[in-house]
Amino acid sequence: MRTVSGIQPTGNLHLGNYLGAIKNWVKMQDEGECLFFLADLHAITVHNDAAELAGNCREMVAALVAAGVDPEKSILFNQARVPAHAELAWMLICNTPMGWLDRMTQFKEKSGKHKQRASLGLYGYPVLQAADVLAYQATHVPVGEDQKQHLELARDIAAKFNSDTGTETFVLPEPFIGKTAARIMSLRDGNAKMSKSDPSDLSRINMSDDDETIARKLKKAKTDPEPLPDNMADLDDRPEAKNLIGIYAALADQSQDAVLAEYAGKGFGDFKPALADLAVSKLSPIRKRFEELRKHQTAIDAILRSGSEKASAMARPTVEAAYAALGLLRN
Repeated sequence: MRTVSGIQPTGNLHLGNYLGAIKNWVKMQDEGECLFFLADLHAITVHNDAAELAGNCREMVAALVAAGVDPEKSILFNQARVPAHAELAWMLICNTPMGWLDRMTQFKEKSGKHKQRASLGLYGYPVLQAADVLAYQATHVPVGEDQKQHLELARDIAAKFNSDTGTETFVLPEPFIGKTAARIMSLRDGNAKMSKSDPSDLSRINMSDDDETIARKLKKAKTDPEPLPDNMADLDDRPEAKNLIGIYAALADQSQDAVLAEYAGKGFGDFKPALADLAVSKLSPIRKRFEELRKHQTAIDAILRSGSEKASAMARPTVEAAYAALGLLRN
């Protein structure tokens, strides 16, 4: 199994990133061949401060390594150092119908009422995502519910390219759903995904938050006055309560039913302090390692250079095959 997955270089992880993806990345390192990248080319589809973006990339490397991503077991790199991503994206853009991109919900959400001012890169973002995966002949892609549409598009793009050129240039990747993947929602709104873009810092747990801040945010998390039930079905109409149970279960590596079995009948006055203690015990070592790693820019750059060299070598045969399939002269 070869898996490829990326993350936006926002400078720091939050709990949603960690429990929703990174914990699974760490486990996957021992189960197959893994490539993890910082999506810096995706980041420039909207305006960025250049110095901030570069700094965020390095900070994210420190955060990922602190969380358990091992550059000796997996390939960790940034897109901009691997020309294959941009090269292949252009070839795929020229083979992707605009009607397919018009159906992508993420562009509609990000462009909002200002579609005419959005960049062409933001519109074509899903094609670059396809290139990110197809360049490496990935067999599996870790996805959450909000990314399934983009993986389906990547498969469609690959199939169309293969059919149009009469080749088998690309493997069609399958979704990989981690056994413990958790969809972590905002601490202020159980119907909204935890995100760094939320204006309220109380909506998320940042992996750089100190112990006191983690505990305070969780104790202030929005809930309801009802006690916890003994089954998950009774939480369907209680999104904030369901979210906190999910966070506890993911941190403790337990099933949500097991958590409810322990806390059924108890209120959040009992549950929140227990959740806060658990979160502090799990996240504090990661934060301390992150704070140490982020000081060593030379080591971080070495990780990115090494990973990018490996990724470039792995992607090059596929990119050359795509050039050849299209009749583009290279020699």
